Amino acid sequence: MVKLLTFDKGKVTGTHSIADACRRLSSLLMRGDLGLAIADIVLTYSPNDLKQMKVNFSGKIDSLSPDYKKELEETIAVFLDGTYQNIRLMNQQGSFATIQEPVSDQAKEYWMMVADQCSTGDIPGNRLRFLKFLLSGFCMFVQEIPGHPVGMPFPGGDKVDFIDGKYYCPVRTKAHDVDAALCPFCPAEQTPDIGYLKPPVKGSKHRKQEYIKNIYDYHHFNG
Repeated sequence: MVKLLTFDKGKVTGTHSIADACRRLSSLLMRGDLGLAIADIVLTYSPNDLKQMKVNFSGKIDSLSPDYKKELEETIAVFLDGTYQNIRLMNQQGSFATIQEPVSDQAKEYWMMVADQCSTGDIPGNRLRFLKFLLSGFCMFVQEIPGHPVGMPFPGGDKVDFIDGKYYCPVRTKAHDVDAALCPFCPAEQTPDIGYLKPPVKGSKHRKQEYIKNIYDYHHFNG
């Protein structure tokens, strides 16, 4: 069982499992309360944990072309560091107390999915995987922005965009059959008339599953 430290004003007050943490997160009804609870957990992680996530992600996409790999690495690095620092700053400034809007109805299902995804496998891997879900959950349910950052590149040149006050993602409707995909919970809309690589025409079930898996492996970074 993965144990996470709980802090109160800088002092360790106890431990809880990822499953316990997810149950607590799923019970919170207001965005500010959820943000504060996420901050309590995220800030127990260190910059070294973020560095290890970047190393893991880099190894996972090693088969991609050098230019595309570099673009993905840079995008994810900015997302990880930026979201972590934003959480730290908002927590420090007491900003969560001012966010009184209700949490999306999808949040409860999201945290149930997270608990399931982080309940098996190696403990160090689960710990970093949970951090990835915490950062993405913070974006989607506290800030109400996409789980993939604006500028996230996809094959074919499509990216996550912010246009006229709306977020658009080229794979928003592409990965509903992938376990742990962020897409079903993301506030972004599907990019219209995209040039994203299409699934195989009249492909076998195996080929279609392979296509969906490629989206997950390369674009739903997983700790």
